[in-house]
Amino acid sequence: MQAVWLENGKLSLREVPVLEPAPGEARVRVLQAGICNTDLELVAGYYPYTGVLGHEFVGHVERGPSELLGQRVVGEINAACGICATCKRDLTKHCENRTVLGIVGRDGAFAPTLALPVANLHPVAEAISDDEATFTEPLAAALQIQHQTAIGAGRRVLVVGTGKLGQLIARTFALTGCELQALGRRQSSLDLLAAHGIDVLTADSLQERAYDVAVECTGNAAGFELARRALRPRGTLVMKSTYAGGLTLDASAVVVDELQLIGSRCGPFARALEVLAGKRLKVEDLIEARYPLADAPAAFEHASRPGALKVLLEVS
Repeated sequence: MQAVWLENGKLSLREVPVLEPAPGEARVRVLQAGICNTDLELVAGYYPYTGVLGHEFVGHVERGPSELLGQRVVGEINAACGICATCKRDLTKHCENRTVLGIVGRDGAFAPTLALPVANLHPVAEAISDDEATFTEPLAAALQIQHQTAIGAGRRVLVVGTGKLGQLIARTFALTGCELQALGRRQSSLDLLAAHGIDVLTADSLQERAYDVAVECTGNAAGFELARRALRPRGTLVMKSTYAGGLTLDASAVVVDELQLIGSRCGPFARALEVLAGKRLKVEDLIEARYPLADAPAAFEHASRPGALKVLLEVS
């Protein structure tokens, strides 16, 4: 089968064998998958990965337990060992021996099939379209922030960056009743959030030292600095970006203002599917383009354009 292969920072289409799921795992026939900023960062050298890329997907179980066969599913990307000290602390997504779909030691979703532990798979309700289901993983990542810090009425919150993930984060925050603003550079992405009733601004109109929580999802040092400057003393800065390079920060300002820094990545799939099934927020307007798997190089080129929103690969 043909798959999108990354090796030494180079993308190619390569023939790979059909996966045989290990004990406790299932094989999923991928319907479609989304290109994420993390995929682009992997190509740029964020982590020395060799293998099939892709971790945002929806598909059908074609080999596995009888109760899942034929079901449409999405899957959590961290495959844990279940026996290490971290797993025993119920921190399985930080498992010391984990593989991560399309990121660490496990071929990903930009291929006709993938394999994941059965425990990682979540059935998709009929009310959720394939397009919506493909957003489950990044939507869960957006919702994770609410498990890590208080977001709600009485809290002034800023989202810095209005790209793919920033859009989802702002839309999830808008459900909480917090006093929300989103800061971006591109008018098109600001207009998209404004259409959802979200207050938007640009850097030149930012009020510094005015927010309880700032979420950085630009992936660049300038965005991080804007988020830091936006915070009141004892505010919380949530870091949602992965970086291919290093990040320089004003550590003295963090200490003097007693800021709390929180790293945040994968989140609750069950909650994301609940939000999608209940039509509590819209995601389809974030889809910018679709490409067949055979045109993956062109899809990656499109996804890497400044300001590009979600690019989907149609696999099956």
